[in-house]
Amino acid sequence: MMFAKLFGRSADKKRTTTTFDAQPEPDAKVLAVGDIHGRDDLLARLLDRIAADDPGVPLVFLGDYVDRGEHSAAVLRRVAGLADQWSGPVIALMGNHERMMLDFIDTPEDSAGRWLRNGGLQTLASFSVGCITDQPTPDDARDAADRLRGAMGGDLIAWLGGLPLQHASGNVHFVHAAADPSLPMAAQEPRTLLWGHPAFAATPREDGQFVVHGHTVVDAPAVTAGRVAVDTGAWFTGRLTAARIAPGEIGFMSC
Repeated sequence: MMFAKLFGRSADKKRTTTTFDAQPEPDAKVLAVGDIHGRDDLLARLLDRIAADDPGVPLVFLGDYVDRGEHSAAVLRRVAGLADQWSGPVIALMGNHERMMLDFIDTPEDSAGRWLRNGGLQTLASFSVGCITDQPTPDDARDAADRLRGAMGGDLIAWLGGLPLQHASGNVHFVHAAADPSLPMAAQEPRTLLWGHPAFAATPREDGQFVVHGHTVVDAPAVTAGRVAVDTGAWFTGRLTAARIAPGEIGFMSC
């Protein structure tokens, strides 16, 4: 595990005059797991490491469990069942890929193309739903959605549809993609939380609130002016990362 010391100021002084001087003060130590994208093998290894190092620590999953990797069904079932197995709290957030998947289930004739071109074909295959291309006819899309609903079952679909868009612990906020730095965390738009915001990467918040996020792949996890980036592209790099956040410190572990 490596730890990142917080210096409290934005490293990008040329792009903004706003500085960020806060320290993280979560209610308790917490681990946030970045985008998994169907890599159940990496998730299993990371959870084993967490259980060995921090048994019972609260876990927050930042979304994007499905698509692109080959084992989305296994990831969804593992994360959905973890609350009954982990001795601490488990919070799973919704990512934009879960949103696309749910849209496909609800309105396949309208939503199929976007989802299937962005990894949905691999997710369907993980549920043994085949015989469909990334440009299906409306009838083929509806048929695939029906088969997916049957393979998932009502409980898993209900769990997926009920995932929250953000979670907070003290002054540390967890989202999938981003937050608008000009708005309080309680006033964030769902689209921003799921898909991002143009000012997020360059503009530090002025309220001392940390934002832990995935969605944007980074070469290495980092803490920059209150933004904690943990998506290390597990599905193609083979590296799944979690942030370990405690009062006054933030560190990372990867498998």
